[in-house]
Parts: sequence; structure tokens; C-alpha cells
Amino acid sequence: MQYRQFGTSGRTVSALGFGAMRLPVIDGDMTHINEPEATDMIRFAIDRGVNYLDTAYPYHGGNSESFLGRALADGYRQRVTLVTKMPTWLIESEADFDRYLDEQLGRLRVDLVDFYLLHALNDLSWPKLKALGVLAWGERAVASGRIGGLGFSFHDGHPVFIDILNDYEGWALAQVQYNYMDASSQAGTAGVREAARRGIPVVVMEPLRGGQLSQTPPLAVRDVWDAAPSSRTLADWALQWLWDQPEVSVVLSGMSTIRQVEENLASAERSAAGSLTADERAHIERVREAFMARKGVPCTGCGYCLPCPSGVRIPEVFVFYNEALVYDDLARARMSYRWVDEEHRASRCSRCGHCEPLCPQHIAIPDRLVEAEKLLSTA
Repeated sequence: MQYRQFGTSGRTVSALGFGAMRLPVIDGDMTHINEPEATDMIRFAIDRGVNYLDTAYPYHGGNSESFLGRALADGYRQRVTLVTKMPTWLIESEADFDRYLDEQLGRLRVDLVDFYLLHALNDLSWPKLKALGVLAWGERAVASGRIGGLGFSFHDGHPVFIDILNDYEGWALAQVQYNYMDASSQAGTAGVREAARRGIPVVVMEPLRGGQLSQTPPLAVRDVWDAAPSSRTLADWALQWLWDQPEVSVVLSGMSTIRQVEENLASAERSAAGSLTADERAHIERVREAFMARKGVPCTGCGYCLPCPSGVRIPEVFVFYNEALVYDDLARARMSYRWVDEEHRASRCSRCGHCEPLCPQHIAIPDRLVEAEKLLSTA
């Protein structure tokens, strides 16, 4: 296993981390973890050097933390950096901070988690938590010995990411969705580099975009991959693109089979910052361009169309619309779209025309929102 410095913390972590969100389950029921198999997988990974383990309150229908409490018995807890996340969407009062942390410590059968993350921060959840005093609470939780450090995971645009970094100097880590297709979206490469510049460890989630980057791609993209300057699996290409960057501290993988564990361990053992050649980096960029050529709407996410008088989160809708086309994965795009509150979906468009003249890309926004709603809605 290769190891990396965890920002300026002095901690050393394995290049590969184990994400406990996609554990093996029984009969396709995501709430019913196959505990013997999942325990074997996690202990196998730890025995081969993985020392970073990530979970969260809602994973596997709320069962992931309790499972890990059992799986990390027999001395395995002492061998890993253990991370879980506050269910930010359930927080209604300051008292909820302690209530949920205490519940999670009980589930995990520990007195301390090494890092506690504010889950899925965005431009809506962050101001609410900040107003409730979450930063002062986090410092008290560190002082009391219940958490080793307060961090956050993130799903929003680059400006929001920078605002969150600026709001607190004590962040213990930043967890971001990052891969070669998201290099210019969400926090993006610029955000990853800025966090690292500040000494904040960067933890990468969704390195394969939920498996999309390891699946057989659309034909036009497959033709580009076939001309690659070296032979790798699609998953290995995506993982090595991340490990090539010294700003990345650890790459999380949500593994569902022992074979995936073995393959990812082998990739991690070959990893190193600066290990890709210039030709390999350029080829990955050509693959990204081939994917992006499949976009249905040329939205850049600039936000000039906002605020929408009807409340539609226009760039966010177009992200999911484009993902359905780019990856030829309508089911995943529809699942993601369900996370958008109904009052912000494309169906709320009143065709008032406010947005269209503001768009630098000259997108016929109301018409494209109709198309997006038709494609993404499962109603």
C-alpha cells in the first residue's frame, strides 16, 4: 500500500480509503447488508494496508454505522482512521448536534470518531448550520474528545466551496466529488488545489462517478479509449488520474465485492503523485472531451439565469439532463434528480422568459427545461 500525508495534520493515510456506502447486500435490499461478506472485505482491506474508513448516518438505510461497529471489533478499530458524517438535513436545532453525534458514536461502538463531517454541504444547508452555531459546537466536541476534527463533505459549485473554506480556519478535511469528468464542476481541480494550498486534507469521493467511469462507455468514447497510449482498466485510468495529483490525500472507493477490493488494492499499490506521463494525461483529456461532446445543453453553470422567479434551479436541472445523455445512464440521472426539491425542479418553470436573455450561451432555457422535465421525471 502507498501512503500519503494528510494535509498538514502529520497523519499518514493509505492512498485508497474504504467507503461503506456500497457494501454487499442480500436480495438487492440496500438496507440488508451481507455482514459476513462485508466484514471479510473490510478486514481484508485493512490487513493489506487500508487505514481510512468512511461512513455516514444514512448509508444502507442507517445500518452502515452499526455494521461497522461490529466489523471493527477484534482490534480493527485501532488500525484505521474512522470517519462519519452529521445528517445535516435532519438538523433543526442546536440540540440536534449532540443528539445525532451521541447516536452515531453508539452505533459505531466508539467514544471517538477521528473525523466528523458536515454531510453534503451546499448553499442552502451551510448558512442554516452556521446560524445554529455548528462551528462553535464542533470545537466543543473536539475539546470533549468525542471527535478528532471537524470537516465537511461537499456537493455544490466552486464559489460555494471557497466560501465554506473562508468561513472557518479550523477545517480538518474537505471531502469532494472529484474525477476526470468533474475537473471543472463542483469544487473542481481549482477547489482541490486551493484546499491543499491551505493545508486542508482533500478526500475524494465518487472517483468513478458511482461506477459510470468503469462501465463500457458509449461507442464514440470507447473509440477514443481504444487509442490509449498504455493498457489499463477503465477504473485504473480514473483512479490513477486522481493519485497523479499530489493535492489528493486519499481516494475513497465504495466497494461491493472482494474482487473490487483486490483490483483497487492493486491500483493503489501502483499509485504515486506525478506517475502519469504527459501523453496519458492528454489522452484522459481527450476522453473527457468525447464524453462532453454528448451534452444536450451547453450550460456552463455560470448562474447568470438565477434567481429564477419561479424558483427553478436551472443549472442544476441541466446538470442531471446532460448526465443522462453524456453517460447514457438515464436511471442514475433520474435517481439524482429526485434529490432536487420539487419547488426547484423544471416542472415549476412558468415560461416567464426572465432567464433567456441573461444566458451567455443563448440557450432557449424554457424549452430545454420542458425537455429536461420530460426526460428526468418518473411521474
